[in-house]
Amino acid sequence: MTQIEARRRAGKCRWNVRQRFCEWKMPRIRDGRPTRWGWIVRHVSGLQLGRGTDIGAFTYINAKNGVVIEEAVQVGSHCSIYSVSTIDDKEGPVRLKRNCRIGSHTVIMPGVTIGENTIVGAMSFVNNSLPANSVALGIPARVVRRLPAPRIGRRMGGRNAEGLAAVSRKGRCR
Repeated sequence: MTQIEARRRAGKCRWNVRQRFCEWKMPRIRDGRPTRWGWIVRHVSGLQLGRGTDIGAFTYINAKNGVVIEEAVQVGSHCSIYSVSTIDDKEGPVRLKRNCRIGSHTVIMPGVTIGENTIVGAMSFVNNSLPANSVALGIPARVVRRLPAPRIGRRMGGRNAEGLAAVSRKGRCR
């Protein structure tokens, strides 16, 4: 029996959809070296990582000019997040706001902000900021649908990003 299963049976963890967030801990990140989960960050000092984030394997983050990933953000595998681009000489901070979801193989360019609760489809190229509560996809990514805020703030067994933040700060699950 795993530690999470034991906690669930003892009634200390009730999240059934995303059990790993019950015991979420800040990952150890070293510059240019893969984390335990296989993603890499360059310029670690420029990265701000919110609680309860889920970053997929083989994702690359260049945080030279700052990358802020807020609480409960999910980034799929094989994504690239750049705060600097040597190809077109663009630079700027990147911000992924609360509860947004980024599909696998997506590229996010410098100076982009992805709004709260926004969903970005897989294999998208995001070179402009995206508004909150929307679905965007494509090359370049375009908003294809707006979502009402109450319908999409719910993840992780009915808890929204605010619920996750409150549980994470207390360091325990209820």
